[in-house]
Amino acid sequence: MKRDLLSIKALKTEEIDYLFTLTEELKTKVKDSSSALKGKSLGLIFQKPSLRTRVSFEVAMNQLGGHALYLAPEDIKFGTREAMKDFGSVLSRYLDVLVVRTFLHQQLEELAAQAAIPVINGLTDLLHPCQALSDLYTIREKKGYLKGINLAFIGDGNNVAHSLLYGCAKTGVNLTVASAPKFEPKSEIVRQAQEMAQSSGAKISLTNQPQAAASGADIIYTDVWTSMGKEAEYKRRKKAFQKFQVNQELVALAKPDCSVMHCLPAHRGEEITDAVIDGAHSIVFDQAENRMHVQKAILLFLLGGD
Repeated sequence: MKRDLLSIKALKTEEIDYLFTLTEELKTKVKDSSSALKGKSLGLIFQKPSLRTRVSFEVAMNQLGGHALYLAPEDIKFGTREAMKDFGSVLSRYLDVLVVRTFLHQQLEELAAQAAIPVINGLTDLLHPCQALSDLYTIREKKGYLKGINLAFIGDGNNVAHSLLYGCAKTGVNLTVASAPKFEPKSEIVRQAQEMAQSSGAKISLTNQPQAAASGADIIYTDVWTSMGKEAEYKRRKKAFQKFQVNQELVALAKPDCSVMHCLPAHRGEEITDAVIDGAHSIVFDQAENRMHVQKAILLFLLGGD
């Protein structure tokens, strides 16, 4: 039976552990994986701009011995030119796996229901599971463990925050999301994460005070205040989040060995300062590299590669 990766919510904790163990083996080249997906083809559909997701998936598939094919939105007219049922059925005859970056999460779910091949969420307005899995792997790599880590997410309650809520709840990471009023994560996702956290022992909380979230944190994480598709709200969001910048004063409230994360692209001088993103606490570019390694593990997990 085929598996999709649309949300971390659908993954068992032991499956996340398996993905991270496999990622470590792939990254350190404990075993040769250069032909693991030989003869397999990955399709990439992107309605939104992409640097890290596109490049990391293409390189990951190539390094596993497979082939990646970029399907330009202006060529295929995803979601408009033909019925999703027909779209999914046709691509299932050509490809072995599909990565989709789109606006509406419901549209992604519809495609996954119709496709006979695994569908991976490369980002929707609601969730960004590959990013959050890579983030959690990076934390484990740097700190040596996940359970009991205190993570402060400072900024918009967006798709990354939503996926971190699910991921932290599954892995035992204590997560505090500090957002401006009216920009908090969706209440239903927070509720679901808090329910999941009962099994792992994670503490999930919200605040409108970035200083409170950063105090004693092992990790400070931020993202842009205005996500793709929200550009019309830029001025309102910039005003609402003006006190949420991750700067040296905020980082000083965290633990001395605190690490700073950002999923990129960064708006330097807005949600994060140059001094922090380029400073000693930053693991931002290690975090970006790990997208490729974790996504290799995801591809092998879904396609049954060795």
